Order: sequence, then C-alpha cells, then structure tokens
Amino acid sequence: MTVSPGVRPYRPEDRAALDDICVRTAHRGEDSRPHYADPGVFPVTFAAPYVHLEPELAFVLDDGQGQAVGYILGTADTRRFVENFRTAWLPLVAARYPVPPAPPRTPDEAIAHLLHHPERMIFPGVADHPAHLHIDLLPDWQGLGHGRRLMGTFLRALREMGVPAVHLSMVTANTGARIFYDRMGFYELEAPHDGEVTYLGRTTQELDRL
Repeated sequence: MTVSPGVRPYRPEDRAALDDICVRTAHRGEDSRPHYADPGVFPVTFAAPYVHLEPELAFVLDDGQGQAVGYILGTADTRRFVENFRTAWLPLVAARYPVPPAPPRTPDEAIAHLLHHPERMIFPGVADHPAHLHIDLLPDWQGLGHGRRLMGTFLRALREMGVPAVHLSMVTANTGARIFYDRMGFYELEAPHDGEVTYLGRTTQELDRL
C-alpha cells in the first residue's frame, strides 16, 4: 500500500534526519557542508535545542515511509526559551563547540558564537511576536506545497496554545525563502540589524488558506 507524504509530530527517532536536513539547508537555504569544517554546529544551534526543550512544537514532513524530509519547529515563548537554552541546553553541547574567539575567525566560529549567545534571539518586537520558528525542507521536497502544510500545522498549534503571533529571522540574501514567507502572510518587522538578517512576523489568525 502506498502511503502519501504527510505532516506528523516529531519523534525522537527523527533526530538524525533532523540534523541532516538542517545541515543540508543551512547555508542560505543550501548545503552547508562545502563551506564549514564541522557543519554539525548548525543543528546544535538551530534545530536540536527545540526538540530537546519544546518537542510538542516540532513537526516533520514524513515521506510516507517513516523518513523525515522536512521540519518546522520553534518555541511559544522566546524569552523563556532563551533562558532554557542557556541553562538546560548549552551545557550539553559546549564541550564540543566551545566559546570561540572574539571576533570569530572562521565561518564555524561565527556559528558557534551564535550558539553561545542565545540572548541574540530577543529583539524589540518579541513582546508582540513572542513565538518564533525555523522551517526547512530538503530540496527535492520544496515547491510542492509541503512547506505550506508544515506552516499551517505549526501556526494552528500556536493558536491553540493562545499565542497571538510568531516571528522568524532569515538571511536577507535567501530570496527564495522570502518569497515563501511572503506567500505565507509574513510581514517585515522593525529590528536592528546590519542588512544581512531580516525579521518577519505573522499573527496566528486567518489560517484558512494554509
């Protein structure tokens, strides 16, 4: 019997696939492996802490055979997440990725710097957009409507929790991602940045078209 791809809650056995998806989409939406000595720093910073701290807000795209080929994950409360990241997550991974020199000298050290500074996630708009998210799909699964299904699942989960709005940060140069977010109803937020990162936000209402 053929089973169609679908969105389901994250399971602990998805962890290796989650890490792989993150690594293969981390460099402006493309594979980070040609650009980093140890691209494992990406899932440790941007994916694994979410399934460790808030697994109830992690969902994957299943290829129909039990394999995760995309995910969406995040937190309902960014300020709380930052505190838990520093106290409950960072001690688990700091030995593998120690605090880098300041300023960082390599691309790997630049990401490790982000790992050790979770307070960077708190920006002026967080009061109105307390939740945040990360979404990634393997290239062969993009452009087929699966991202929309993942986004709808996540936003509905936030709405059921009473969370009014969500935000995300993206590399400004990732124009393909920006097109997707615009279609999902996200709008640009005012936030201090150097032009390399853009903050977008959205309410958890009006989800009928997702």
